Amino acid sequence: MQFRTIILGIVIITFLSGCAVFGRNKDFRPFDEQVLTQVKPGQTTAAELTKMFGPPSQIVKLANGNAYVYDRTLSKATGVWLVLVTFANYDIQHDRLVFFINKNDVVTHYGSSFKTDTAAYGTPF
Repeated sequence: MQFRTIILGIVIITFLSGCAVFGRNKDFRPFDEQVLTQVKPGQTTAAELTKMFGPPSQIVKLANGNAYVYDRTLSKATGVWLVLVTFANYDIQHDRLVFFINKNDVVTHYGSSFKTDTAAYGTPF
């Protein structure tokens, strides 16, 4: 009986051994919201936008101009790897700026969404 208990203990320890991981992407650069206050619809040009925020993530062609899309993503992950089972939680949140630029290369209006501060490490269960 004692031999069975020892074998059962070894089997349980073997199957429950593993590792836990916390991760975060390292290339995240948040937008400076102070710089966003410098954008003035009807005055700020596309060239000035590029100086303020760098090259856009995407340029969308529109009938009356372009839309410059700036996207930043923050992802956080937690995981537990056991011998037979893996549990993981992956949270991705985005900050996005969209500037609408007319045919004269002047910003007409813009929208923003800031959600990366809500990215969280969660339990993987």
